[in-house]
Amino acid sequence: MLLDGINHVALISKDVERLGRFYETVFDAKVGETRDHGPGETMTNIRIGPATELNVFVIEGNAEAERQTPMWGRGRLDHVGLAAVSAEAFETIRLRLVQAGASDGTVNDFGTQYSMFFRDPDGLEGEVLMLKSP
Repeated sequence: MLLDGINHVALISKDVERLGRFYETVFDAKVGETRDHGPGETMTNIRIGPATELNVFVIEGNAEAERQTPMWGRGRLDHVGLAAVSAEAFETIRLRLVQAGASDGTVNDFGTQYSMFFRDPDGLEGEVLMLKSP
């Protein structure tokens, strides 16, 4: 393969502080500084993996951060799948998501991996996956 994974996913939010606290609390993510990104825009990086970030934009007057649609009706990007580093991390994340009210904790068996879905404070649907041992 010529690629080494995903560098970042860009998101629009109305409340980057709330979103940052969620990712810090549930995933031990690291929230960077918020900086200007243009007229009426800011960008905050939330590091969710060794080389992966959420680039979170707050854009004055942009209502897209509020729009919610059902699965498969969200356009080109439907949800984000995050990889747990271990079975222990998967279980820790599952418990934290349930505590945060972001997931009911259901674990799906998709053959080669386990999966659980969550919804972050902005309504973005996410999935945490753990590969099964061979």
